[in-house]
Amino acid sequence: MSKLFIKKHHPDAKLPEKAHKTDAGADLFSVEGSEILAGEAKLIKTGISIQLPPNTEAQIRPRSGLALKHSVTVLNSPGTIDEEYRGEIGVILINHGKEKFVVEKHMKIAQMVVKPVLPVEIEEAQGELSETDRGTGGFGSTGNK
Repeated sequence: MSKLFIKKHHPDAKLPEKAHKTDAGADLFSVEGSEILAGEAKLIKTGISIQLPPNTEAQIRPRSGLALKHSVTVLNSPGTIDEEYRGEIGVILINHGKEKFVVEKHMKIAQMVVKPVLPVEIEEAQGELSETDRGTGGFGSTGNK
């Protein structure tokens, strides 16, 4: 089993937690209280940084309960934390609701999922790309309306 190392940058920071052993995501907690006005986005700090296993990334995803109950979600979802990043994790929350949203200290604000990353070399194609049945069709080209 791979290990995810966590460093606390603040004495009140909480380590990410999985509610159940088989959960894909671990909850991230705010280290501070804040208010997010209707229509506003704000960076909420977690007070932690991470050291990921080799060839992985951490994806920061919204919590369904915040989205359903308060119309609050992660703005750049999923946010990506690269393997070599060692800075504090911040979560950009946006309030799509009609009222201000209060972030309380130690509130679950997002979830973090560690995923494998396939290393690839980027190379310019010499000529055309291979042909497929789909070809260049996009944005609804599969016939679904």
